Amino acid sequence: MPDETNSLQVRIEPWAGADLDLLYRLNTPEMLEHLGGPETEEQLLARHKRYVEIGPKGTGRMFGIVLLPSLEAVGNIGYWERNWQGATVYETGWGILPAYQGKGIATMAAAAAMASARAERKHRYMHAFPSVDNPASNAICRKLGFQFVAECSFEYPPGSIMRCNDWRLDLGESEA
Repeated sequence: MPDETNSLQVRIEPWAGADLDLLYRLNTPEMLEHLGGPETEEQLLARHKRYVEIGPKGTGRMFGIVLLPSLEAVGNIGYWERNWQGATVYETGWGILPAYQGKGIATMAAAAAMASARAERKHRYMHAFPSVDNPASNAICRKLGFQFVAECSFEYPPGSIMRCNDWRLDLGESEA
């Protein structure tokens, strides 16, 4: 039996107005278990607006993840500026619909997003802050060459403190 993960291909595409439906599909208790749960309609629409506007503002990029050759939208990934410990860095995050998790899609999409951030040559470091209770996202960070920095407390969503792992990638280093 062929290994499905070896035959999958993905592409990341800049977030667009038409991606609102995907954001609704990602806004479920299962998908947001480690991030404080689903957002309200108002919060979701505000997030979509930020995603659409981030690229033109030059403060990061958001992408839809599409499976090839079907062009089915299966998740999102992006990076955005944040001040972290006195420096401006990129933070990255992703979400893959449950039916597509565990197939390497997030890893492939994250590698493409990292290449996009590297090409910008804007910030030296990219950080990921997965929950300490999210083994899948922590494994993706390890696979992609992020270095574990430390556990930290992180306010997300606003008003809620979560325990995260701080993973850092040096965007100045060449890809492996």
